[in-house]
Amino acid sequence: MTLHDPRLTPARPDLAALHLRGIVEASRFVEGQARRVIATSAPVRKEPSPEASLTTEALFGETVTVYETTEEGWAWGQLDADGYVGWLPAEALGALGLPATHKVSALRTPVFPGPSIKLPPLELLSFGARVAIVEMRERFAVTQEGGFIFGNHLAPLDSVEPDFVAVAAHFLGAAYLWGGRSSLGLDCSGLVQVALAAAGLKAPRDSDMQEHALGAPVAFDGDLSVLRRGDLIFWPGHVGIVEDRDTLLHATAAYMSVVREPLAAALKRIEAASAPVRSVRRL
Repeated sequence: MTLHDPRLTPARPDLAALHLRGIVEASRFVEGQARRVIATSAPVRKEPSPEASLTTEALFGETVTVYETTEEGWAWGQLDADGYVGWLPAEALGALGLPATHKVSALRTPVFPGPSIKLPPLELLSFGARVAIVEMRERFAVTQEGGFIFGNHLAPLDSVEPDFVAVAAHFLGAAYLWGGRSSLGLDCSGLVQVALAAAGLKAPRDSDMQEHALGAPVAFDGDLSVLRRGDLIFWPGHVGIVEDRDTLLHATAAYMSVVREPLAAALKRIEAASAPVRSVRRL
């Protein structure tokens, strides 16, 4: 990562965050405005164009500090959860509203317009989405927007899962999506980040950032016996989770899915296709 990694630094030659004055050069410095994601998810892109690469996603209820909103309907800002910077559709953002009280603990959950599962759902929220619950009506939690969510699909915002590997395994079969962070599609580092967040562990967004920031190094020369459940294996541009000494759990473009793969076979396949293991980190 560079001194001022553009993925994490809200600064451009023409505009930068006010708190970066004196640190970076820019024509103009502005104080950001707090916004909340009000869409099921909001794509974050490198450029203000629907054809630009997806770099990450912001889930419903997550917050963003916005530094510019264009006439074309794009908002340039920084995600508060992991500091990622990019362009989001402005229509996917709204006022902060009430603070979130709960998070979605099911892989996906429908939001109904009333307290009945027979009503057509308004939307489907993904695991990790944040909601503000204002009351309970029988089996349903009522959100600040007036939606109804099955209460057992929610957990208190500060609740912590005991095993992030088990959380990652919930996503088995989910589609691989470059830049994705939701149950509808996610990439290798997105899977790691979402699973660790559920366990109360903050992680950067991209695999190179995670390799730099997470855990302690484990000496690894190919001997699988040194690996433990939860170890993170890094290759250039890829990360996987050791489920046990025989199994790798990861989101991979090779299968376009989140899969369990025999660990020894995966090591050989990835080395033959791209590069050998670069490092192993233990949390």
